[in-house]
Amino acid sequence: MRAKTFSAPASTPSLEALIRLIVLLAGVALLVFGLLFPLFAMLVKSLQDRSGDFIGLANFVQYFQTPALVNSIANSLRVAFTTTVVVAGLAFLCAYGITRTCMPGKRLFRMLAILPILAPSLLPAISLVYLFGNQGFLSDVLAGHSIYGPIGIVMGMSFWIFPHALMLLTTALTNSDARLYEAAEALGTPKWRTFLTITLPGVRYGLISCLFVVFTLAITDFGVPKIIGGQFSVLATDVYRQVVGQQNFQMGAVVSVILLMPAVLSFIVDRWIQKRQVAQLSARAVPWQPTPNPLRDWTFALLCYSVAGVILLVIGTAVYASLIQFWPYNLSFTLQHYTFQGLAGGGWGAWFNSLKLAFSVALVGTLVIFFNAWLIEKSEGYRPLRQGLHFMAMLPMAVPGMVLGLAYIFFFNQAGNPFNWLYGTMAILVLNTLVHFYTVCHLTSVTALKQLDPEFEAVGASLKVPFWTTFSRVTLPVSLPAVLDISVYLFVNAMTTVSAVVFLYNSDTRLASVAVLHLDEAGYFASAAAMAVLIFLTSLVVKLLHAALTHVLLTNAQRWRQAG
Repeated sequence: MRAKTFSAPASTPSLEALIRLIVLLAGVALLVFGLLFPLFAMLVKSLQDRSGDFIGLANFVQYFQTPALVNSIANSLRVAFTTTVVVAGLAFLCAYGITRTCMPGKRLFRMLAILPILAPSLLPAISLVYLFGNQGFLSDVLAGHSIYGPIGIVMGMSFWIFPHALMLLTTALTNSDARLYEAAEALGTPKWRTFLTITLPGVRYGLISCLFVVFTLAITDFGVPKIIGGQFSVLATDVYRQVVGQQNFQMGAVVSVILLMPAVLSFIVDRWIQKRQVAQLSARAVPWQPTPNPLRDWTFALLCYSVAGVILLVIGTAVYASLIQFWPYNLSFTLQHYTFQGLAGGGWGAWFNSLKLAFSVALVGTLVIFFNAWLIEKSEGYRPLRQGLHFMAMLPMAVPGMVLGLAYIFFFNQAGNPFNWLYGTMAILVLNTLVHFYTVCHLTSVTALKQLDPEFEAVGASLKVPFWTTFSRVTLPVSLPAVLDISVYLFVNAMTTVSAVVFLYNSDTRLASVAVLHLDEAGYFASAAAMAVLIFLTSLVVKLLHAALTHVLLTNAQRWRQAG
């Protein structure tokens, strides 16, 4: 009796080529209409007057002739450089403790260190007000200095950006060749000299990349300076003030273009550095393992535990502030701040809108981004189109959220734009969020796909299996861990983002992160803390579910990944 063999539905090469072309064009169109056209519309707006007439660089001349606006550039650079030094230095020490010492509790510290990513940047700013404000728990610690200004901005940004720097530097410090350290020890090289001549050169590219990432995040953040900046203006808050406060869209476009410049410069330098990076481990390398040293190990453990304590203090303060009746006069516990009744911000409706946005972005964004990355990396033909799509996929990382959000107003709110119907809907929020966080997900997808043998596609083609069958039955299941990572990344960022969506919502699509901002502006500080905590807890639950699902997947559905 003849055994049955699997046969896939046949498809002609011309049909497959046509489908590939259509999907590639759709991916290009997504980024053209979701990124390039809005940015072009913003550039055009910066060259127009209020009536829409072309005036060249007159708006830029006016900007640089206004001292209050020009000072924002210096202020932004000042806090960004300070934050970069603080965060990069602290993250390097903690990453060194994780990778190069035998300090106890590494896994626990790494879990605690990522908690700030799960909260909007508004949360640390609110907590710092309760801690160091005029009536804060620790108001005397600042010795007469106000938390409302550069000190508070740097502290809030450092809390929020620290996990990003830690992950980058931990990766950079993980791989090292033990033979180099053994040679240095055999030659009697002092520890400090070994550090300067082996450790630092080995992580220089990762360290420089970390510096530019931290600088970009610091100079473009809106949430922290909006809550705790006081009268200290930075570029991100200037954009908001010009558009929302003064309805001066032309000057808002000018500030956005200026804000875009340092972010683009950092992005270009970072890409150039990564291209120059070479492999740190050869085929003959011996992985380096730290040896116990009680003094060193407990010194770094104390440092890392202190950082974790600060993280828990900031998050705990926000939770505490959301549960007390009226700080500092009535400290009895209550849940009334979680009702959000009769308050500005949208209340529970805003939270449900954020859930809808986050799930939509996670579902649609994951499929779109991963499939586009597969077409770029594993597809045949249309090489210029695939290269163009890859190039455009890298661009969103260089565009600050405030800039992208304002650009969407100028493009989608034009009366003659056939996509005008999107403005003010949940769909434009999904598109904006997907494009804003596109690059990291694209790079994750490409990295996962590069690990797959090209023979999967070759075998599928030789068996005349349609490429979509190979993708759905082989590529996608094998790459499922990366796909889950992308989905949870998009979900968490959609829940916590505020800068990119602050210009695009209406009364029906108000989001929880925007609600935090409005509650704080209206003076409902405890309710603002409650909404920020609600966002944090939602992200935390989803992150825990993701971890559990990934564990089950790797231990059961993908048992072949395990050794033996």
